[in-house]
Amino acid sequence: MDQRLSNKVAIVTGAGSSDRGDGVGSAISITFAKHGCKVLLVDKNETYAKNTASAIRDLAGESVICNSDVTKISDAEKMVDLAISSFGRLDVLVNNVGILGVGDVTNVEEENWDNVLDTNLKSMMLTSKYAIPKMLLTGGGSIINMSSCSGLRGSGQFDSIPYSTSKGAINTLTQSMAVQHGRDNIRVNSIAPGLIYTPMVSAEMTPEQRDLRVQAAPLGTEGTPWDIALAALFLASEESRWVNGVVLPVDAGLIVTTPLSGLHYN
Repeated sequence: MDQRLSNKVAIVTGAGSSDRGDGVGSAISITFAKHGCKVLLVDKNETYAKNTASAIRDLAGESVICNSDVTKISDAEKMVDLAISSFGRLDVLVNNVGILGVGDVTNVEEENWDNVLDTNLKSMMLTSKYAIPKMLLTGGGSIINMSSCSGLRGSGQFDSIPYSTSKGAINTLTQSMAVQHGRDNIRVNSIAPGLIYTPMVSAEMTPEQRDLRVQAAPLGTEGTPWDIALAALFLASEESRWVNGVVLPVDAGLIVTTPLSGLHYN
């Protein structure tokens, strides 16, 4: 087993999945375990978390399940305390939990707006609030916030203003935290996935919309959760020791396209 994260301990929120590795949090957790990391699997759905734990067990890795709602401050504190009591330290926090939300500013429901912002953004503040003091005890760590290409530029065609807004705010949060905690040897970066096919995406997308995504990708295909997991592995490892405050697109080049990018000339 590769040991790029040997003796490290990570918390991954949204770590469960309906099947092994078909969600981003699950793929990250399994990849970390494969590289020697002990992982606290945080998810509201305990059955989904058990799917990830089973995959880690098959790798002879170590994980503990934490059934928590990270939009609640008490659960965020409980999560970090469980990581310390289970594994003795904390080196990596992956703030991955996230949901979609529908509507533009004229028709979005207030409850929907609040739910998306609480889940996608507020949860990162709460988990980091309790994780950072524990990282300081062992000389620092790495925080990885899951953003989106939707947070880097407008994506009004998808009619999801709460989601895009939350992801844009995550990027600013990431950069502010990177400056504030860098001197403590705590690096804070975010990953901006694009065109990744996951259960959350499939539930919101028609086959026609999926085909349009494939056509929009400069590499001509969709990405998988494992592509995001490998980016997270890099940011969690010492290989990225000089990387701080970065918003890393993992999107096949989507973010640098224009409406005319799909037109190819001979």
